[in-house]
Amino acid sequence: MRMRAIAVVLLLLIGITNYLDRSTLGIANTGVAGELGASASTMGLLLSVFSWAYAFAQLPAGAMLDRYGPRRVLGIGLLLWSLAQAAGGLAANVKQLLVSRAVLGVGEAPTFPANAKVIASLYPAERRGTPIGLLNAASSIGPAIGPPLLTWLMLGFGWRTMFITVGALGVLLAIVWLACYRDQGRDRKTRAVTLREWARLLRFRTTWGMILGFTGVVYSVYLYLTWLPAYLERRGLSIADTGFALVLPYLAGTAGTLVSGWVGDRLVRRGMANMTARKIPLILGLVLGGAATVPAALTPSTGLALGCICLAQFFVNAASSGGWALASVATSERMTASLGSLQNFGGYFGGAFAPLATGILVETTGSFTIALLAASAVAILAAFSYAFLVRRPVPAD
Repeated sequence: MRMRAIAVVLLLLIGITNYLDRSTLGIANTGVAGELGASASTMGLLLSVFSWAYAFAQLPAGAMLDRYGPRRVLGIGLLLWSLAQAAGGLAANVKQLLVSRAVLGVGEAPTFPANAKVIASLYPAERRGTPIGLLNAASSIGPAIGPPLLTWLMLGFGWRTMFITVGALGVLLAIVWLACYRDQGRDRKTRAVTLREWARLLRFRTTWGMILGFTGVVYSVYLYLTWLPAYLERRGLSIADTGFALVLPYLAGTAGTLVSGWVGDRLVRRGMANMTARKIPLILGLVLGGAATVPAALTPSTGLALGCICLAQFFVNAASSGGWALASVATSERMTASLGSLQNFGGYFGGAFAPLATGILVETTGSFTIALLAASAVAILAAFSYAFLVRRPVPAD
């Protein structure tokens, strides 16, 4: 279908831009801290406020997507977050940058629930894992291409120009999305989701298992997204070398998302129940990602640490892809975005503590060891949540 191709390509580009925006502050960490006089814990707060705003904005975002459709809700969100990103480049102090990061989080909230909503309307349940895996790959493709590109922009033109340039790219993409994508017939004809129906999702153990479990996914993903550049610089790499070294973990993460979606679809085709097939790469990804983080925390070798981080990124991003594939089959198509946004709320509410806790632990202990070991424990606990709480689909009515 022509609309399938248009939707997947545009959603992938939007997702990549989404993560370029998130990556800018991590790349500019040292420069922003120096110019604005921010300590490590203050930088942790700046990195965390995005996630808190993003998390709470998930609550209305899913219901709005189910009610008004992905075209309008995602298009307006993309325009809002891109303007906020550009405004961050004009910030004169920490307070102004804090506000721009919060608005960035609110605007980005519809992105991944919109992916699940669009794919559920375009693909049958047994074929959703692969396109969702491809779209979820944006979470690692963006950070993979971001470090060399954003580092080049920052070193050549300054961190402020870097912020403004990425914001302008998002505004252009919002115009293209609104002009090219159309909500599908099934989206337009289904009844709008009511507040009572949305609240009803919270009555089910599966919903809470997804909310708690995704915390472990996002905690690990966002710790690396926000603090990995500073971690590598602390291990002795220059800013330029760090920009290129960061490509490797995110390429591994891209591979993880694609493998996860393919594995889930293949298990369904072999006769496994849809829910079970989506949980297997999700749970294994969390357990193995947590395990790979331990030697990264303890080894004195920068090369070995980078290799372990690549493994952790592969498995954690496989889990992230599995989480969104699960959201696309865990309830009716009509409620997909609402359930997916609740899962994402839990993930980013808990995950928001990753950059803040890491900043405090680094400032207190002088190293990243305890912070990485804590991330490993969170990932393994999240695997238990998916394994024991998520058992049955949430009934539609």
